[in-house]
Amino acid sequence: MIFRQLFEPDTCTYTYLLACETSRKAILIDTVAIEFEHYTKLLDELNLELVYTLETHVHADHVTCASLLRDRLGSKSIVHRDAGAMCADLLVTDGIGFHVGSIEIKVLHTPGHTGGCVSYLVDDRVFTGDSLLINGCGRTDFQQGDSATMHQSVTEKLFKLPVDTLVYPGHDYTGKRVSCIAQEMALNPRLGQQKTVAEFIEIMQNLDLPYPKYIDDALPANQACGASGTHKSPLRQG
Repeated sequence: MIFRQLFEPDTCTYTYLLACETSRKAILIDTVAIEFEHYTKLLDELNLELVYTLETHVHADHVTCASLLRDRLGSKSIVHRDAGAMCADLLVTDGIGFHVGSIEIKVLHTPGHTGGCVSYLVDDRVFTGDSLLINGCGRTDFQQGDSATMHQSVTEKLFKLPVDTLVYPGHDYTGKRVSCIAQEMALNPRLGQQKTVAEFIEIMQNLDLPYPKYIDDALPANQACGASGTHKSPLRQG
């Protein structure tokens, strides 16, 4: 399998490229609009055909590149059916699996940050979006967020994966690139160390987080799969 972890520094967003070495078919997870040229150049360099863009959720901090990639390269967009993005080509549910060449991808519904959050399980790694970050998790105070639901998603679904499963998050703000389930169960200060639901809710209620910088532009844009005309600055609201 071809694998690349890409980073957009303005919003500290990770995008993931996965491709089958035999068929040359590829997917991108959690694209960022301002990185469009980077993606197309990389696909060309590696001689890959982009078939799907996968969203872990409707993002509030950057605009997806899904619509632009669909228009230019013919890829299909994938989101969870509860994500609020009916523009997607495929609306998936928990447990759905699909193949891209030799790569098998399984959808895990992991709501809590938003109602439509998913994680994507691929072999020995899971792409968790904002559901599980390295030593943290996404906020739960908007977009149908719910702390009790987040706790359940992480502890009863993600923490039930094999302990050596690699965790690739949607963001990291301190330079960390990868973790694993065992590490997050042991060290995650919000959800690890067998935190109870009540303890987690209290932690989340006391975060005192600022209003998301790009949410007013990003949300409506992402509900339209990042289509131009739905936000003020198509490539700079990343």
